[in-house]
Amino acid sequence: MKGEIPPAQPPPGPPPRPLLWRWRRNPLRRRTDRLQAWTGLAVLIIVLAVAPVAAVLVGDAARGHYEDIARHQHRTRYETNATLTENAPRHPEPGSDEEKQTRYPVEVRVVTREGRTRHTRAEVEPGLTADNTVRIWITADGEATDPPLTSQEVRSRAVGWALLAAIGTVLTGAAVHALTGRVLRRRNLSHWDTAWAETAPRWTTPM
Repeated sequence: MKGEIPPAQPPPGPPPRPLLWRWRRNPLRRRTDRLQAWTGLAVLIIVLAVAPVAAVLVGDAARGHYEDIARHQHRTRYETNATLTENAPRHPEPGSDEEKQTRYPVEVRVVTREGRTRHTRAEVEPGLTADNTVRIWITADGEATDPPLTSQEVRSRAVGWALLAAIGTVLTGAAVHALTGRVLRRRNLSHWDTAWAETAPRWTTPM
């Protein structure tokens, strides 16, 4: 309709900053802007250089650590037959995929390499009855334990620590960059306060 007032429009947002604006020459660029730009570049270069080295060093150290653990476990653990002394609970959903993955702790009887009979608790499949025999890993004292670490488990744990080292390096670099930016912003605010304290009296008109 002629003469109708158009609806109000929201004010436009601030214009987008040009790419790499801190590197471009302009009269409003401050020394702190250049310093922040160079600091960010330096942090990026350091992170890119240090992260792979940290990942390799930490991953290699972790691999050696877990290989020592695996060798010790192979020396002090062995697989043997164990006889159930009680019935294992039955799973509420027989034949299900969950039953195939479920294990219940029950008391079993084992004979150590020294010929001693020991009782310990081991996790077995659901529904097994007393006097059933299962294969379990035990320590030299006859206590049920987990199998020794495999080469795949050693490798995966070493890779995990290597990734954590790389991520930690990146996060440290990001924290340094953020802290530097915060310090420079506080410095800018301090300079603005000083400049305003010098400029404000010239703008003040006596009443």
